[in-house]
Order: sequence, then structure tokens, then C-alpha cells
Amino acid sequence: MNKAIISFVASLVIGFGLGYLVFGVVMGDSDKQPQVAQTEATKETTTTEDQKKKPETASVDEANILNSKGCLGCHAVDKLGLDGGVTGPDLSKAFTEVEGKHGKSLDEFLKEPTSAVMSSVIGGSPLTDEERAQVLDMLKQASEK
Repeated sequence: MNKAIISFVASLVIGFGLGYLVFGVVMGDSDKQPQVAQTEATKETTTTEDQKKKPETASVDEANILNSKGCLGCHAVDKLGLDGGVTGPDLSKAFTEVEGKHGKSLDEFLKEPTSAVMSSVIGGSPLTDEERAQVLDMLKQASEK
């Protein structure tokens, strides 16, 4: 009896979690427009000296792919100054670490993920070749910082 209850509760939690990811993060609310994460590059500075001290960060246009595809709902990219969710790992080192963790390059992982969560997320909204190239470029920049 206890085993059945535990299985039911575990299934319930997994079902709601995946439902949240697919319908809340990937598909989003139709009333809300994707918001671009504020980066250091979008903040106004008053002097050239201040600009020299600030780290180089992703532009608003580059960050848009991560917002529009829902990546920043679960992940952050600290090296690019992109705040995001804390559910998933920081993607600052994903370009170099995915192959060791998943046995395939980041490009291949984005085409066909091996993790259960990312399989359902990307499977529900696959990346085009252009989108994948944009994500790869951003994450490569993050890994080089």
C-alpha cells in the first residue's frame, strides 16, 4: 500500500513539473510578451571611464533567443550577465561541459537532448538551425570569459 502511494505522489510531482516546464516556460502565457533580460550593455553610463570598468556582456538582441525559447526561465548565464531561473544549471560553461556530461557536443545535444527534462522541453519546441547557431555562439562566448 505504501509503495503505491509513493509511486502515485512521485508521478504526480513529475507530471506537474513537466507540465509547468512545457506549458509555463516553453509555450508561455499568450498575454505576456517575452522579456529581454537586462544586461550591463543596456545600462546607461555617464563616463568613458565607467564603460572601461564594466565587463563585456551580451547585447539585448543576442539575449533574445534565450528569452524567446524560454531558456532563461530555468537557466542563467552569469558570464554574460544574464539572470534567469535557478531550476536548471548556469549555462556559462555548457559549451565545454556538455560533452563530458552527456557524451555528445552541445550542438548535437541541442538537436537531440539526452536528459529527460530537456528532451521534453526541446521536443515540444525544437530549435531551428539558425536558433541553434545563435545559442551555440552565445554559450561559446560565455565559456571564453
